[in-house]
Amino acid sequence: MRAEPVLVTGATGYVGGRLVPRLLLEGYRVKAMARSRAKLASRSWAAHPMVELVEADVLDPPSLIKACQGCWAAYYLVHSMNPFTRDFAETDRQAAEHMVSAASMAHLDRIVYLGGLIPDDQPLSSHLLSRAEVGRILQSGPVPTTILRAAMIMGSGSASFEIMRYLVDRLPIMITPRWVRSQVQPISIRNVVGYLAGCLEHDEVCGQTYDIGGPEVVTYEELFQIYAQEAGLPRRRIIPVPMLSPVLSSYWIHLITPVHSSIARPLAEGLRHNVICRDERIRSIIPQDLMDCRRTIRRILFKRQQQLVETSWTDAGPVLPPEWVQTGDVRYAGGTVISKIYRIRIHHAPQAIWDLLVRIGGEQGWYFADFLWRTRGWLDELVGGVGARRGRRHPSELAVGDALDFWRVIEVRPPRRLLLMSEMKAPGEAVLDFYLQPLDGDQTELQIVIRFLPVGLWGLFYWYGLLPFHTWIFKGVLKALPGKLEQADLRTPDPDSPFPRKPVD
Repeated sequence: MRAEPVLVTGATGYVGGRLVPRLLLEGYRVKAMARSRAKLASRSWAAHPMVELVEADVLDPPSLIKACQGCWAAYYLVHSMNPFTRDFAETDRQAAEHMVSAASMAHLDRIVYLGGLIPDDQPLSSHLLSRAEVGRILQSGPVPTTILRAAMIMGSGSASFEIMRYLVDRLPIMITPRWVRSQVQPISIRNVVGYLAGCLEHDEVCGQTYDIGGPEVVTYEELFQIYAQEAGLPRRRIIPVPMLSPVLSSYWIHLITPVHSSIARPLAEGLRHNVICRDERIRSIIPQDLMDCRRTIRRILFKRQQQLVETSWTDAGPVLPPEWVQTGDVRYAGGTVISKIYRIRIHHAPQAIWDLLVRIGGEQGWYFADFLWRTRGWLDELVGGVGARRGRRHPSELAVGDALDFWRVIEVRPPRRLLLMSEMKAPGEAVLDFYLQPLDGDQTELQIVIRFLPVGLWGLFYWYGLLPFHTWIFKGVLKALPGKLEQADLRTPDPDSPFPRKPVD
């Protein structure tokens, strides 16, 4: 085992967030890299003595060069396909070029890149073309790059699995594009992480390209039916039709599932291809127990039931609050922050209130006027926003960077502060702040602070037009919380339950 650390770019992403603990478990020193140190620090493995947290950006060459220094290997797990990037292919091209330069300057021994499985038929989707181009750029540099190419990665919280889950759960009869009968070779996220970790142990994989997949080839239609059986649902009626284009498919996916159309479209374009492993040499080099589709889905459903989802597709996204939130100076933006504060005094300690507050959103709801929160999310989806159906990764835990309906968690400081940044489409930037101030006599003042930086005249109309609704909603939330706390106090743990409730840290 080498003394130098291994750099994991995208360490807070879906794959990176699972790879880091695997490497630590196997005894590697890890330098975990992401754009936000606060987001890194919120991970369960952040305090591990063998991990170093590094704030850097692949689009910022000096920070990336600094992150690579002192490492002997690097994982490249960065991808720009999200609702916040207009041209993900160009962004990924620049990022890969920066990585080649930084790895060369740091004299890395190897790079390991997780890309997409490239089908034989043409033309390729923009997503697959970009994945292939990134691989070519990385392999063109002086540092040997191993490329692992996967088709559909299935795991709890993955975008591919969530699309399938929502479609099958909600639609007993599905009118689908013809791609539903395309062949695919899915792979469990557990096996993906196993292959990634194994690349550090086998020098013969350096500079090579391998296809990675599970033990079986299925159609998407067969996969939908397997999920329905494992989820205890009736067999789904699936009717393929020729007129649904990738664009229409992406909007349909956006309508039915929480996955944004900007993510769904490149995925839908790739679904028309048969994506099957042609080179499976990796199986003999890094042998492991490959999970078939039924076993993988069964494991995913169990982990969701037990609330053991480590990472989610919703983890991707900016987590830095607007500069005006940190400095309070918005003169450079040509605007003025408008704010509104709502307060209530509650006869409970801050920790009791926090335990309830940290469960807000998702399936739990917002404790008051949930239909209005859902309506606002639906309106946001109509104009191409993220909407509210992303929910939350865990029902009782929040970490920096988590998606919370149409908000992004920016700061979690129990039991004092929860700061959320809006990701809705609106003529301005908004944050929602929850403060808990302890008072004498085991009392707490809870403040809800809304701050908004309007853009132009429409921003002002937006704020003042919604102000009466905001006032009614947030006053309602504050009034509802004491009653929820009293109900929580009356509930006693079930002595026969094998799963005692875990307190929130």
